Amino acid sequence: MNTSAHLDTFARDHLPPPEQWPELRFALPELHYPERLNCADALLTGPPDGRPAFRTPTGDLWTYGDLRARVDRLAHLLTRDLGVVPGNRVLLRGPTTPWLAACWLAVLKAGAVAVTVLAQQRPHELATIGEIAQVRHALCDIRSVDDLAKAEIPGLVLATYGGDAPDDLLNRPAPEEPYQAVDTAADDVALIAFTSGTTGRPKGCMHVHRDVLAIADTFSRHVLKPTADDVFAGSPPLGFTFGLGGLVVFPLRAGAGALLLEQAHPKQLLPAIAEHRVSVLFTAPTAYRAMLAELDGHDVSSLRRCVSAGENLPAATWHAWHERTGLRIINGIGATELLHIFISAADDDARPGTTGVPVPGWQARVQDAEGRELPAGEPGLLAVRGPIGCRYLADPRQREYVRGGWNITGDTYVRDEDGYFRYVARADDMIISAGYNIAGPEVEDALLRHPDVVEAAVVGRPDEDRGQVVVAHVVLAEGAAQDTEALRAHVKSELAPYKCPREIVFLDALPRTATGKLQRFRLRTDG
Repeated sequence: MNTSAHLDTFARDHLPPPEQWPELRFALPELHYPERLNCADALLTGPPDGRPAFRTPTGDLWTYGDLRARVDRLAHLLTRDLGVVPGNRVLLRGPTTPWLAACWLAVLKAGAVAVTVLAQQRPHELATIGEIAQVRHALCDIRSVDDLAKAEIPGLVLATYGGDAPDDLLNRPAPEEPYQAVDTAADDVALIAFTSGTTGRPKGCMHVHRDVLAIADTFSRHVLKPTADDVFAGSPPLGFTFGLGGLVVFPLRAGAGALLLEQAHPKQLLPAIAEHRVSVLFTAPTAYRAMLAELDGHDVSSLRRCVSAGENLPAATWHAWHERTGLRIINGIGATELLHIFISAADDDARPGTTGVPVPGWQARVQDAEGRELPAGEPGLLAVRGPIGCRYLADPRQREYVRGGWNITGDTYVRDEDGYFRYVARADDMIISAGYNIAGPEVEDALLRHPDVVEAAVVGRPDEDRGQVVVAHVVLAEGAAQDTEALRAHVKSELAPYKCPREIVFLDALPRTATGKLQRFRLRTDG
């Protein structure tokens, strides 16, 4: 490892021991980065000042000159007013706006570690993330500050932006001169992205500065192939690495522009595509299915690239979208642990019903539980390796995800004779609904915090529109009323709304083995 620029060494100190790391491979010339690298500085360097960078549906337009100046101003405030030093973890929260993106870039340029969370997450979830990452600073959109304040993260220095107060981050006086990017090492931790595991306790995935550029220099460069004239847009928030790559990293690396939408449901996406001449779209299969029903009367002729990830893309959806638009959806699988997409295919190489082939710079195989590679046609665990690998923040589950130098994604796949990978199922209890990863036990924990709930078990049920929906099986205290809406309201007060059960089934007892182990398979079969 290179000499770190971090004065606060928490992130590096809590990396997994080297023997638990996956094998990192830098198989392309463009992946050989210099030892000293600040990815925010690299992303902001190059495009002319007048080229459009970010725009919003309300007509705001930031050029690259605007973006550079605002990022530098924020970085000065971070270090001068808030006392942020290299290596500090800075939590970022708010809707998808140019200011949130600028805050993310400023945190990295100042050598700190960005921890971007979802605007939907509730105080209990935010408190857990704050505890795991030892967050002491936060930049928050004024509209998203209430739940963060209620999280009561110890010692948190909280600064808001977008408000009228004199101490609002955007109203404070700041130096106008350029900010000299901190001379971070290429392997200094740049961000911690949180993902939920099947135990319900989120895992912090640590990614270094070179990782941020590597996702652009593999999937984006070789599969997506953007140009400086492209306009990117999509539905995933910046708290998801799918959105961070597709809406910030990829367009900036290409010198292109991005339309950042606070509301990006299909009914908002379609008119935005027409009005802003969006050419590259990132969203989940659920949204493509929903947009098919709304296409009439909307002009999508500007689109040239449509990327799908977050859940499996059914062949029927691919064909229906192609028939209506003439566009071949670029399917892909990524993981928070690996930052972005590592298997995909585009244009004539796309095969509906398959995810694709390993992205240049990546390797993939299907193996059994003992780590033996399986022949074509035989289902097994998907294993991948490349320039980025899983490095959990002080989490024993590192040993489960990384085995024999390979990253084991938790997906069951089949590889065909031509080397194409086809998704079969999740290999764990994760529920994937409309592109969101939902850990059943986390929802169970929220239900169990209701005084009337004695036991709870949550599983996914197949759903044509959303892939899966969350179904909760609940045992109530004696005499308690079977009030579905009260339980749903309780979960929504504890967790992000997308984790709320679509259906609640009341049972006298949960199915268990003789030793007391919950039989989830019976709930999936019966419910």
